[in-house]
Amino acid sequence: MATLRPDPDRLLPPDAAVRPIARRLYEAVRDRPIISPHGHVDPAMLRDDAPFTDPAALFIQPDHYVTRILHAHGVPLDRLGVGEGPLPERRAREVWRTFCAHWPAFRGTPVQYWLASELHDIFGVTERPGTGDPDALYDHIAQRLAEDAYRPRALLRRFGIRFLATTDDPADDLAAHAALAADPQVDARIVPTFRPDRYLEPARPGWPDAIRRLGAAADTDTGHYAGYVAALEQRRRYFAAHGAVSADHGHADAAAEPMTPAEAGRVYAAALAGEATAAEATALRRHMVLEMARMSCDDGLVMTVHPGVYRNHHPATHRAFGPDTGHDIPVAAEFTRALRPLLQRYGTHPALHLVLFTVDPAVYAREIAPLAGFYPSVYAGAPWWFLDNPAAIRAFQAAVTEIAGFGRLSGFIDDTRAFCSIPARHDMARRLDAGFLAGLVAEHRLDEDEALDTIASLVSDQPAKVFKL
Repeated sequence: MATLRPDPDRLLPPDAAVRPIARRLYEAVRDRPIISPHGHVDPAMLRDDAPFTDPAALFIQPDHYVTRILHAHGVPLDRLGVGEGPLPERRAREVWRTFCAHWPAFRGTPVQYWLASELHDIFGVTERPGTGDPDALYDHIAQRLAEDAYRPRALLRRFGIRFLATTDDPADDLAAHAALAADPQVDARIVPTFRPDRYLEPARPGWPDAIRRLGAAADTDTGHYAGYVAALEQRRRYFAAHGAVSADHGHADAAAEPMTPAEAGRVYAAALAGEATAAEATALRRHMVLEMARMSCDDGLVMTVHPGVYRNHHPATHRAFGPDTGHDIPVAAEFTRALRPLLQRYGTHPALHLVLFTVDPAVYAREIAPLAGFYPSVYAGAPWWFLDNPAAIRAFQAAVTEIAGFGRLSGFIDDTRAFCSIPARHDMARRLDAGFLAGLVAEHRLDEDEALDTIASLVSDQPAKVFKL
């Protein structure tokens, strides 16, 4: 049996002259509260506060970071319970045994870092998965999950999460959020995020039905273009009234191009009738992204944009297991020309905060940092998804801060469905920030007091400022 004992200096620079500085910087922010302005935790989990059912349901089934790597190593997703609810104990144990047997598949990935931190720091696991009895390890975690200290709300407090944003459909009644906001036993601020993608994409199957649901939620006639826009505006106000601070957009590209109201109305009517061409559907979506920016100037919701992902790359997996099951693949992204119409209109508007995320690392220095280095509305979103790994984060730190400075960064974004990975992800970011800033101190580019102030800002002040908390 091999021990699981994460090193206290993990991810800090190996240089003996730099590491002590990094330690001091990290220690200064290690225990600061977590601000999580974008993620995918289910608010009903926190509302209901029911115990987690088993280790497989907590660590494996909902986490496409984990299941994607296992699938790549030959494990079918149905063997992992993907897309299913809680599994019978026999099957949950089988999933856990499969996970433990494939632990070496995670070597060198951030997933191993997060999982090791979660298992050791939260559950007191001292045995490396796959080197001992997986059933004994399962029992150890299951026993913890049966304790009140491991229910969702207790972990929320233990993790030190001060602010947590979820991702929500515009037609959602937000009942879970209303219940959490009214519950005096919930210390953290838990808010929804307006995610209108499906309502802005006329080419998606089922779009007319989605628009009817939107109209019903807004009590607005969406049978015409003006009513459609009014319904989106109304639902944004509803979300803001329930605490939302941002609207999130993840389309194939970042383009925002205007149409005349008459042309938008014509294409909208054609789309409702199922008669819009692919080019017309794309044009309407790009026009509506511009409209979303206008609405953000009006209602103050922060606009986050993350284009450049080929969704549901494997159709058979999508048919069998649905979206968000590990087969979204990055493609090249372009921002400078795509966003020019939006930034010409609103780039200097005092109410607009536009956070640009990417899974294309080539655009950080070429486009995102220069845009954030000129437009007061634009911020460089932290590396996430395929880029939330040490190598990509270090490259981002050097590329973006050299051009735009630390004050134009979003602060760390964990972007996760895996609840217990939140503290591990934020810890990784704090260690990497400490290492990067320590290097600047060692090079005499910053004094240590400046580095301390900067890392504190990145952890607390910057996300609060960018997301208007």
